[in-house]
Amino acid sequence: MAINGSEILAKALEREGVDTFFFIMGAPMMLAENACIAAGMRPVDVRHEQAAAMMAHAYARLRNKPGICMAASGPGATNLLTGVAHAWADCAPVIAFGGSAPVATSGRGAFQEVDQLAMFKPCTKWAERVHHAKRIPELVNKAFREAMSGKPGPVYLDMPGDVLYQEIDESDVAWPEPWTAERSGRPEGASERIEEVIDLLASAECPVIVSGSGILWSQAAAELKAWVDATGIPFYTTPQSRGVIPEDHPLCYLTARSTAFREADVVMVIGTRMNYVIAHAAPPRFNAKAKIVRIDIDPAEIDTSPRLDIGIVGDARAVLGQLTRAADGRLSPDTYRAWRERLRGQNTSKQEAQAKVLHSDQTPIHPLRLCNEIREFLDRDAILVVDGQEILNYARQSIPSFAPGHRLNSGVFGTMGVGMPFAVGAKIAKPDKQVLVLHGDGSFGLNAMEFDTAVRHRVPVLVVISLNGGWTADPAKEKPGRDLGYTRYDKIAEALGGHGEFVEEPADIRPALERAAAALGDGKPALVNVVTDWKARATTAPFTVYTT
Repeated sequence: MAINGSEILAKALEREGVDTFFFIMGAPMMLAENACIAAGMRPVDVRHEQAAAMMAHAYARLRNKPGICMAASGPGATNLLTGVAHAWADCAPVIAFGGSAPVATSGRGAFQEVDQLAMFKPCTKWAERVHHAKRIPELVNKAFREAMSGKPGPVYLDMPGDVLYQEIDESDVAWPEPWTAERSGRPEGASERIEEVIDLLASAECPVIVSGSGILWSQAAAELKAWVDATGIPFYTTPQSRGVIPEDHPLCYLTARSTAFREADVVMVIGTRMNYVIAHAAPPRFNAKAKIVRIDIDPAEIDTSPRLDIGIVGDARAVLGQLTRAADGRLSPDTYRAWRERLRGQNTSKQEAQAKVLHSDQTPIHPLRLCNEIREFLDRDAILVVDGQEILNYARQSIPSFAPGHRLNSGVFGTMGVGMPFAVGAKIAKPDKQVLVLHGDGSFGLNAMEFDTAVRHRVPVLVVISLNGGWTADPAKEKPGRDLGYTRYDKIAEALGGHGEFVEEPADIRPALERAAAALGDGKPALVNVVTDWKARATTAPFTVYTT
């Protein structure tokens, strides 16, 4: 029986367990998209292809499996690039399919012909072009393995039009076994390295843990908590992994981070890169004399550490289990009691100082007051997406997370515009969870039309905009191109078919949130547009240095 390349692609995705894909229709992918729909997959058509990649990213993080996005050839595929590059920077397993000009006419100036493969290679873990329909299942299976094995990351498959429409006999197609994490196992760390870590901690006085999204991908949240509870070591996370241990845990001292890093004598870096997010674990932010321990699934991460005393290559879940077993009877939470008391004191005093602003009645509304209203409104297991500049930093300081994977933001790449697409992807991945996206007004504008996607697909997400009239705060109003005006985004939401609220007084925030939440029950998204103080500037560590 004859089968074409598009049907083979749909069947290959179905065999790999795909249930949802994000896309914009267009040749030559339309036949494949129809075949995927016929196979029972949920199609979510978006308004810009970068949003398709971002939705797939959020979906992947919440479901711990690859997210799928598709685009037409030429500009359709290149529009995926920003979203795919963001997934690459965040080590998220997005699988992108781009239609492309026919192989048979390569180099002859076909419609929308451009070397898409060359564009995607620098920002993917693996990228390949399919040259024959019978190889589609093999390459799709490899895409899943590449995306999820070891350190996760995005992959790209280039799908030429003549390959997608090529007909072959189905008996000529080989169908590999679907990828599963269980097939690859969980590599443990070398036993001698485990012993070295325990010996080091036995002589330490001020250790800290810094964990990243590797904890999420290895599903090691329970193992990390067991390690923290067994040893009494204070823990900190990167922004992308907040909530792996609930942030009301007694060993979580969020506002004492600077003191912890500056005074720690042992720093355990688990499942995260030593990049700008943690200041490369370098002085002056970190103690220059601190011993550095790294645990990572990727040997290259260990090998390229700028500072390293003990490196363990292995799966975070497996290695944490090894450490906890090895620590039994040798490490005790009592060892670091004085250290924890110092951090607890710092944490408490800073929280008390912040409390006044969190409850401020000033107008325009202080962003921290908005954050506090959201904090008190959110379910404990809510999924919070934050996208912007000032509001991102304020939310980081004031809104805790309590569930693994339930915090999404602009990430390592600092990509503006992820908020709305992330919220839609997250709600589709976890429809039973409350999903709220806290947006800056500038960042919302980049993908604002994805509110329409939420309306059309009945994805009930709650959008809250900190409307400070432009990009970042600017007390002197001297930044070029800063001003955006005070757009009534709530009216735009209503025009698109959603619910809108406009808020100027602090006391009106909670009632507006409640009305918006009630509207979600009808299956439509809601937007609360809150005027905030354009002068309020959040303090954060500088990430860029342009002079030497």
